[in-house]
Amino acid sequence: MLFAVTGLLGCAVEAHDGRVGAVKDFLFEDQGWKIRWMAVDAGHWLSGRRILIHPSAIAPLDLARPASGRLPMMSGAETPVVFVQLTKHQIEASPDAREHEPVTRQLQARLYEHYGWDPYWGDTFFGFDAIDPISKPIHAETRERPAADMGADSGEGDPHLGSVVDVNGYHVHATDGDIGHVENFLADDVNWDIRYLVIATHNWWPGKHVRLAPYAVKDIDWAERRINVNITRDQVKSSPPWDPLELADQVAEEQLHRHYGWPGYGW
Repeated sequence: MLFAVTGLLGCAVEAHDGRVGAVKDFLFEDQGWKIRWMAVDAGHWLSGRRILIHPSAIAPLDLARPASGRLPMMSGAETPVVFVQLTKHQIEASPDAREHEPVTRQLQARLYEHYGWDPYWGDTFFGFDAIDPISKPIHAETRERPAADMGADSGEGDPHLGSVVDVNGYHVHATDGDIGHVENFLADDVNWDIRYLVIATHNWWPGKHVRLAPYAVKDIDWAERRINVNITRDQVKSSPPWDPLELADQVAEEQLHRHYGWPGYGW
């Protein structure tokens, strides 16, 4: 099932033996569009520490259809909880990284080794790069990145890691003009692929929200806080309408993909 990624921000995080903290952010591969890490604010328990948890350690989410027009979050408790299949001792003994230090490839490799996580975990529809985050080469890049979201072997940030919190709000630029800004991300709760970007178009097309698959993304301009897409404004205007209450409607998804000429998601 698809879920709204930002709906998990601020949710409590529980290990086998107690409360860990709260969801602070998600880091995703900007080439493969796979969520790679959940960042947790551990509060006073591990003050100043950067806590990163791989999606493979997250227990199945308890998702429910919303009763209103809101994007679905989690069901159950009044305050939603994300359960992780770890102990607090495992997390406390994990590789030490300061909260505002970059997420380096070296740190990621140490995390995989410490927890025994598989860096090749999970399928993806957007390329092998998302499944091989450690060994793929780092290409020379001039784009500016938020320092907290980066991480390369040189001690700088990984140029392929993007922050959901940071990218939320980026402007989206079609081939012939702006169409709106990113308002959310819809992800698969099994493999943690980002399947769609939710775009609010109200500054250009009042009252309309549209979904764009990562297939449409040409590049992300980090310095300008903008996502460039390979579609036109007319294509967006004529795209099938989207009902946020029908996130699991395969027929509507197929119509959307046919409209833009995108590959399907294994239907």
